[in-house]
Amino acid sequence: MSKQLVAYFSASGRTAKVAQKLAQGLQADLYEIRPQVTYTKADLNWMDSKSRSSVEMNDKSFRPAIVTGDVDVAPYDTVYLGFPIWWYVAPTLINTFLEAYEFSGKKVVLFATSGGSDFGNTRKELQISAPNASFMESKVLSGVITDKKIQTLVESCQ
Repeated sequence: MSKQLVAYFSASGRTAKVAQKLAQGLQADLYEIRPQVTYTKADLNWMDSKSRSSVEMNDKSFRPAIVTGDVDVAPYDTVYLGFPIWWYVAPTLINTFLEAYEFSGKKVVLFATSGGSDFGNTRKELQISAPNASFMESKVLSGVITDKKIQTLVESCQ
């Protein structure tokens, strides 16, 4: 039986709830990707061009520091990778995660939460950080996250 990990970054707690329910539905292990410096509400203000998230997202080469060394991805065949959509793509913090660990030969299934955007160029922008992994997009959940939406996500990932 393949070993599965649900790894996620959540700035507001919304993606965390989805990841927890997905891990439960898949009977997978759960791991939170944590920035070394937690994002504040001001950091996440996308209307402020000088906010931390705006600055990070305007420079695709920027890699925010994350807490590392607290997960071993080696035993996992499939990693479900969740995040909020920022500026129509994954936060660059997700690139940091992919570059911090070895994903060669692994299947990486993307899922996200969003106010209304889809994956955009996310897959392409993440693939450069783990070129020897196989990436798949699953679902972007927007609006109210219901149990039915979670069930659909679980089903799309199996």
